Amino acid sequence: MDQGSGFCSSHVKKESWKSVLVLAYQSLGVVYGDLSSSPLYVYRNAFAQDIQHSETNEEIYGVLSFVFWTLTLIPLVKYVFIVLRADDNGEGGTFALYSLLCRHARVNLLPNCQLDDEELSEYKKDMISNPISSSFGSRVKSALEKHKVLQKFLLVLALIGACMVIGDGVLTPAISVFSAVSGLELSMSHRHHKYAEVPIACLVLIGLFWIQHFGTHRLGFLFAPIMVIWLFCISSIGLYNTLYWNPHIYQALSPYYMYKFLKKTQDGGWKSLGGILLCMTGSEAMFADLGHFSQLSIQAAFTFVVYPALVLAYMGQAAYLSQHHFLSNDSKVGFYVSVPEKLRWPVIIIAVLAAVVGSQSIITGTFSIIKQCQALSCFPRVKIVHTSSKMHGQIYIPEINWILMFLCLAVTIGFRDTKHMGNASGLAVITVMLVTTCLMALVIVLCWHRSIYLAIGFVLFFGTIEALYFSASLIKFFEGAWFPVALSFIFFAIMYVWHYGTLKKYEFDFENKVSIDWLLSLSSNLGIVRVRGIGLIHTELVSGIPAIFSHFVTNLPAFHQVLVFLCVKSVPVPHVKPEERFLVGRIGPKEFQMYRCVVRNGYRDFHKDDLEFENDLICSIAEFIRTKGLKAYPDYDEDKMTVVGTPSIQIDGTMIPDDLVGHDLDMPGPSSLRKPREIQSPEAIEPRKRVRFVVPESPTINKDAREELDDLVEAREAGTSYIVGHARVRAKQGSSLIKRVAINMGYDLLSRNCREVTYPLNVPHASSIQVGMIYHV
Repeated sequence: MDQGSGFCSSHVKKESWKSVLVLAYQSLGVVYGDLSSSPLYVYRNAFAQDIQHSETNEEIYGVLSFVFWTLTLIPLVKYVFIVLRADDNGEGGTFALYSLLCRHARVNLLPNCQLDDEELSEYKKDMISNPISSSFGSRVKSALEKHKVLQKFLLVLALIGACMVIGDGVLTPAISVFSAVSGLELSMSHRHHKYAEVPIACLVLIGLFWIQHFGTHRLGFLFAPIMVIWLFCISSIGLYNTLYWNPHIYQALSPYYMYKFLKKTQDGGWKSLGGILLCMTGSEAMFADLGHFSQLSIQAAFTFVVYPALVLAYMGQAAYLSQHHFLSNDSKVGFYVSVPEKLRWPVIIIAVLAAVVGSQSIITGTFSIIKQCQALSCFPRVKIVHTSSKMHGQIYIPEINWILMFLCLAVTIGFRDTKHMGNASGLAVITVMLVTTCLMALVIVLCWHRSIYLAIGFVLFFGTIEALYFSASLIKFFEGAWFPVALSFIFFAIMYVWHYGTLKKYEFDFENKVSIDWLLSLSSNLGIVRVRGIGLIHTELVSGIPAIFSHFVTNLPAFHQVLVFLCVKSVPVPHVKPEERFLVGRIGPKEFQMYRCVVRNGYRDFHKDDLEFENDLICSIAEFIRTKGLKAYPDYDEDKMTVVGTPSIQIDGTMIPDDLVGHDLDMPGPSSLRKPREIQSPEAIEPRKRVRFVVPESPTINKDAREELDDLVEAREAGTSYIVGHARVRAKQGSSLIKRVAINMGYDLLSRNCREVTYPLNVPHASSIQVGMIYHV
């Protein structure tokens, strides 16, 4: 059994049917909004220009056959039954596949990786316990580990997929809302409709993006009922149209009609595939939103509810159109023309609500992919607001939200029709699917340890289908398909420049770090004045002493009583358990009172507020000191670090959080460490959670450890300061023109306009000290 590879997920538990049904019901409102709203515009885009709806019905039968088999092969077979199994400890999406591959192939995703990271419970090491049996798989793994070019290619592939997801986040709300509002053309005169359609769509879009700050959890209870009503609506109308207009429309499900369609329409039929592929928009959401639901619930919802409803909807439209031919006006080959006139207004209202739900899911997915990119050093730091205290994945990013709104409005006002929007959306969707297919082929070989022939068969079968659709979309480059390419190029440039600059900055830090020998040559006072308090020195290094330390003490020969070199980093796993989050070690002898603390977060974890984080950090150092006091350890070992859990999981540890701030507790003197000792924040700062250190009365804790804990308590009472390097990165002389542009202009512009390094920790300005330096990379 391939544990951790995703083929048989180790985290999947036996679920009751009740929980599966509840999750399946909830997934209808989160996962399938985009996919369920596609009947609004598929036929209209397929018949937009390239083919005519003739009285022979060969065109409508062929389009229905293509839609049916596309829905069956891509969303159902590929995603539901294959791709969903390639989860990263329960998480899905393009970057989940990327991080999964990076771990199995030992690709250094981040520059500050440690061997200790591989001991994380979610960092599965089945590639060691279950080595790759095929010689080809071993060669692929070895090539990825040795050649930087292949690693960069893998990164570029993942970034392209992420950029296209962002492009889909712009186009899906625009085309969904615009298509839903377009039903007014059958209920209003052309003169009034022309001036009402775009403003109404823009107002709906503005409202959609305005409500994002409330969070999905406050509106989520409405989403599932809306989608249930919508799916029931389109399937009922589809069934009615099939039985009333053409009961023999089921014959079009035969693949033979695809052949007849292409034979008759030839070049025009091939181009119309760019509109037909819109029937599978939103398929990637099933995989991307896997972390919010279970694999079984998503499979059940699509297989037994969404898929049959969509098939009935498309069959009903085709049945109606097969008996109604609008040769003079192809725009009438759409969804609303097949809706009975008495139901048209209610259906329009439900369609607008369904479009909003579908747009909500892709917007949330865009926020998630931005957060993952940021965690993996591939996107500038932005403000991330967690809108739910219970659901970690429900986030809101203000800067991205307003950028998406501006771009959506620009697309709606600029294109003004579903044809160009559909061409643009189709290219974005099919590109993401091609990226997923390529990454899945590597997952089959490297993670699932399957035969290379299975991977080749997967790529040839699904890749050929998607390549056909991709070519049909790309041929319409000048008819709207240019937009996702241009938008993705901009975001790709931002992501790659930021990743490149961050990597070069880390390399400079690593090459210019202060040696331990220099530190050990100093006295315990480090040759400077030690003042009361704790100094938290933020650094990207997981070993050694950063250059900002020597730069600071050279210009200001004074530092804090206790020094903590703090590294907050992301590891290529979705989540890190609280008991595995902190790595604590000592720098220099005990009398130096210098510690290193590495805080490890998964790419889907959220950062705690500064009050809780600071308490957890100090408590983890105290637990480290207590543990060292219980056993005989060497005084100093730079490479030896200890995994320390957060206070919430300590059983008989050194600290106990106390939320009862108003209780008066006795404050023992410095020499009395055997009794509870409470740490209070300075009065100038608003009340914080109190942390009480409890040193067990065990004779195995030596005197030095007790004194070290006493010094830590005293320093904490004096206050904590954050020392952060404020570096300007410049390309060194002799660099190429591309490097100078990327570093001096691109990275410098992004770093000046993004959030500070300490922003995720919410460090108060009054407690922060910035040390300016210039990095020549």
